[in-house]
Amino acid sequence: MELQSYVIGMVGTNCYIVTNELTKEAIIIDPPEQASVIEGKLKALEVTPVAILLTHGHFDHIMAAGDLRESFQIPVFACEAERELLGNANYNGSRMVRRNYTIEADRYLKDKELITLAGIKIKVLHTPGHTAGGVCYYFEDEKILISGDTLFRESVGRTDLSTGNYGILMDSIRRQLMILPDEVTVYPGHGDKTTIGYERTHNPFIGGNDYLD
Repeated sequence: MELQSYVIGMVGTNCYIVTNELTKEAIIIDPPEQASVIEGKLKALEVTPVAILLTHGHFDHIMAAGDLRESFQIPVFACEAERELLGNANYNGSRMVRRNYTIEADRYLKDKELITLAGIKIKVLHTPGHTAGGVCYYFEDEKILISGDTLFRESVGRTDLSTGNYGILMDSIRRQLMILPDEVTVYPGHGDKTTIGYERTHNPFIGGNDYLD
């Protein structure tokens, strides 16, 4: 498995392309906007996309999904608890940037669901708090976590937007993410990558080993 990260869009969103190096099939994660730019990245990598994964439904993570779905005839995956936010331009923030964007996923996922795309196994971890249907995608064999806006390097996602809740977010991080091995590399929705071990000891929001209580 190979992972490429591209910073795209008006608020610097990390868009990820995960590739099976043997088959050259790829998964697009959180395409924020500028579908043509992402198409260019795919062409340069000489890969064929087979699916789009959304970590959550905020505008800066979804606005190229529809165009890419149409261009490549591939499905969009999201958490079942994110239906309302994806379908409401006020909730997903797109109306604030005058785009009024909504999208319906082709398949809705549940917590702990195991899926295989491009021959790669992925575990869905429902981590509500930033939004009600926020998820992280865990590539257990590769020790990689795509965390969306749930967990950042030395920070966590904001909770003052629609369906956000700080207490729920912290519970999600402690119960779902802090139980993962230290060596798991975390690729967030914005900013630099980190590791679970680093966040366990350096993230001021997490509180060391309090998650064990």
